[in-house]
Amino acid sequence: MPVRPFELFVALRYLRSRSRSHFVSFISLISVIGIALAVAVLIVVLSVMNGFEFEVRNRILSVVSHATITGMDGRLEDWSFLQDLAESNETVLATAPFVRGQGMLRGAAGIAGIELRGILPRDETETSGAASLIREGSLDALESGSYRIVIGTELATRLGAGIGDKVDLMTTLGTMTPAGMMPRTRRFEVVGIFYAGMYEYDRSLAYVHLADAARLLRLNTAITGINLAVSDPLAAADIVRTIARGYGGGVYVSDWTRQHANFFRSIELTKSIIFVILLMIVAVAAFNIVSTLVMVVREKAAEIAIMRSMGASAQSVLKVFMFQGTLIGAIGTVTGVVIGLAVAYNLGTIVIWIENLLQIQFVAPDVYFISELPSKVEYQDVTRIGTVAFILAVAATIYPALRGAVTNPAQALRHE
Repeated sequence: MPVRPFELFVALRYLRSRSRSHFVSFISLISVIGIALAVAVLIVVLSVMNGFEFEVRNRILSVVSHATITGMDGRLEDWSFLQDLAESNETVLATAPFVRGQGMLRGAAGIAGIELRGILPRDETETSGAASLIREGSLDALESGSYRIVIGTELATRLGAGIGDKVDLMTTLGTMTPAGMMPRTRRFEVVGIFYAGMYEYDRSLAYVHLADAARLLRLNTAITGINLAVSDPLAAADIVRTIARGYGGGVYVSDWTRQHANFFRSIELTKSIIFVILLMIVAVAAFNIVSTLVMVVREKAAEIAIMRSMGASAQSVLKVFMFQGTLIGAIGTVTGVVIGLAVAYNLGTIVIWIENLLQIQFVAPDVYFISELPSKVEYQDVTRIGTVAFILAVAATIYPALRGAVTNPAQALRHE
């Protein structure tokens, strides 16, 4: 049966009830607010999760390469051939040899364990965003035989070191002396300080020249491995395996997704759990429409009976209440989407304002990977949230609409 204008007109009249108490209108408003808040909260929370994943991924890729090939025992002897082989692959944008080891840095204010990374500055710049992270000094100041070092901001603070200061680097390889095994130590000059925005790297990563690191770790002409920058970071795992097979095997391959697989998997799992939990809140808000429409049916029993007596069919009465519930769901969903997007896009400003007002910090860099609360709106999430909320709202109208449609006109008018 085609929809007639009077059904929508009646639904709008019922939506703004003119009863003496205006109670039904108030309950309808509460239903709209409930759906709007639930939808807005879900959009904001998922946007924060998306922003967190996006920021961490970018910051990880600014420090680590897309893929890595290393020797099985931590040594790669014939690395020039492997580097040429990798560069011949059309999907590889750049390569960079590196030396990696563990050590301890001692400064004027303290001592800290570090990950020592020996690099060729020009090559490293092409495979990672390390050069863009420098806040003081320069990565190019690292030269063979100069024994210079670039450290993170948190590490510099802990050591009490700045540009031009000296720090002592002790490696895990020891030297036998009459007094026993002594750690291998070398004094370095700080020529750069970087800020990655990730506490894990800012407090424990240090760059030195490739040749200096190789001498300290007694690798001679060998290196630890080769970093790769590829055209498609998401395909890095397949690309690096192809290169390793071409080399003949005997090497260990890894990529940025494998190095942080548990972290990104936990984010996806958390997003799924949060979506389900908050969706229950949306469902509760949507099914509040049931109580609203049941009350409307009870209050408007006499008017329903009059409409039926004047020729309105049961289907028309059904559509009146379905229209009313659908309007509540649509208004609540649209309002929630608008509020959610407004908050998500301005979340950084809002958080800073609240932190300054309350003198607190929501995201501590020594606990989380980043020091600020990011937000990234994914419109497929917004569409999914809005669609599910609207469907739940429409589903909630079915029972009260059926009750209104089966109202017996004679019994309803008998009590008037």
